Amino acid sequence: MSERFEIEQYLVTEEPFYEAQGREVSAYETAYSARMPVMVKGPTGCGKSRFIEYMAWKLGKPLITVACNEDMTAADLVGRFLLDADGTRWVDGPLTQAARFGAICYLDEVVEARQDTTVVIHPLTDHRRNLPLDKKGELVEAHPDFQLVISYNPGYQSLMKDLKQSTKQRFAGFEFDYPGADVEREIIVGETGLDENTAAKLVQVADTARNLKGHGLAEGISTRLLVYAATLNGKGMEPAEAARMAMVVPLTDDADIRDTLYHAIDTIFG
Repeated sequence: MSERFEIEQYLVTEEPFYEAQGREVSAYETAYSARMPVMVKGPTGCGKSRFIEYMAWKLGKPLITVACNEDMTAADLVGRFLLDADGTRWVDGPLTQAARFGAICYLDEVVEARQDTTVVIHPLTDHRRNLPLDKKGELVEAHPDFQLVISYNPGYQSLMKDLKQSTKQRFAGFEFDYPGADVEREIIVGETGLDENTAAKLVQVADTARNLKGHGLAEGISTRLLVYAATLNGKGMEPAEAARMAMVVPLTDDADIRDTLYHAIDTIFG
């Protein structure tokens, strides 16, 4: 594949819907102008990945996303030799592709990866801006447009799942939370076309659940689940039923918490 095809393959061609919560858009543009590595922290479903997708579109840069997991190896990121009919050939991993061609490389939920895997990003996140391919005997100098972005949920941190300080202190940071009620309502309306009154009621339900975080719930209702509920409602499902199906059942198996949220839904939707 040609370099041009590689780049076009990862371009975000349509504007993703994104409702800014503050000055994060201009702040990211400033960080990108310096090609500074960026971390984005926040709870599940609060818009971290959508924000990065939106910024890639706004900047006109290709975006290569990697969903990190505990089985991911360094070779999964940088590349490996593979056998084919003609013998062996080297295949770049997503991190190497991004560094070669000048893409934004987004490592989603990076704490899910093993620490011995994530250390391979270190040379790309300091003054060196290069990536050693030891198995190939090559040193890849990062393209001038390359930027590395990582995200994670601080609520899932533990002694076993956390970034090393030597990794954390290579990034500038954005801290996300669930949007304010007005912004969240606009997100629901913008994403699904739901009427503002029903969207506001869904946000009320979410606020009720988020107040239970730490008191029976490990996580609050995400903005993503609100959009799911609004989508079901837009397909003809009753609002209360859609809220129960999308916002409560996936969230908890605790019967008491579930009943509390069901009661809140019935009260809010009358």
